[in-house]
Amino acid sequence: MRREMLAPTLLGVLLLVGWAVTAGPGSPYLPTPGAVAARLVSDLVDPGYLSYLVVTLAEAFGGALLGIVVALPLAVVIHRSPWAAAAVNPFLGATQAVPAIALAPLLVLWLGYGLVPVIVLCALIVFFPILISAVVGLRHVDADVVDAGRIDGASSVGLLVHVELPMALPSILGGVRNGVTLAVTGAIVGEMVMGGAGLGTVLTVQRESVDTAGMLATIVVLCVIASAAYAAIHFWERRSRIIDSLHRS
Repeated sequence: MRREMLAPTLLGVLLLVGWAVTAGPGSPYLPTPGAVAARLVSDLVDPGYLSYLVVTLAEAFGGALLGIVVALPLAVVIHRSPWAAAAVNPFLGATQAVPAIALAPLLVLWLGYGLVPVIVLCALIVFFPILISAVVGLRHVDADVVDAGRIDGASSVGLLVHVELPMALPSILGGVRNGVTLAVTGAIVGEMVMGGAGLGTVLTVQRESVDTAGMLATIVVLCVIASAAYAAIHFWERRSRIIDSLHRS
C-alpha cells in the first residue's frame, strides 16, 4: 500500500517540476501550474461551471450504467448458450471498428440533440469492454464448484446468482473499471460533436478562444473524475478478489 501511494506521488511531483520548468513567458501556449491551479479554483466556485460539470457526470455515469445493464445479461446469455455465443461473437469485434466520433452524427439524426444521445454514445463505448470481461470471468469460474452446486440441487438461476457471478465479480469489475473511465471520454466526445451543456462544450469554447489555462483546468477536472471512479471500482475489485480467495480456500 505504501508503494502504491508513494510511486504515483513521486511521478506526479516529477511531472509538475517538468511542467513548471517548461512553462513560462517563453511558452505562451503552456501556462504555469500556478496559473492553471488559480483558474481551476475560480472555475470550481462558479455555479455556472458546476452546472456543466453535473451534466457531464450525468452523461458519463448514466451511459456507463446503461452499458452495464445491457452488457451483463448478454454476457450471461453468451456464457450459457453455445448458440448465442456462436451467433454474437463474429459481430463483437466489428462493433469496435466503428469510431465513436462516426456514430455521433447518426445518433443526432435518430435521437436528436440533448442528454439522451450522449448517454447512448457513452453506453456504446463502455459496452464492449464490460461484455468481454464478464464473459471471460464467467467462463473461468471453477467448474468443480459449479458441479458441486448442481449435485447439491441448486437451480440454474441459483448457481448464477450465488456461485458464478460472485466468483466472476473481479473480472466483471475490471471491465466496469475500464468502461467507466471510457464513459467520461465518451461524454466529452459526444458534447464536442453533438453539442450539449457539459464540460465538452466548455472545452470547445475554451479551444476556440485559445484559453489554454481554462482548457488545462477542465482537463484536470476530467482526470480527477475518471481517476476517482477508477480508484473506487479498483478498491471494490481488490476486495472482491480477497473474498473470492477466501471462498476458494
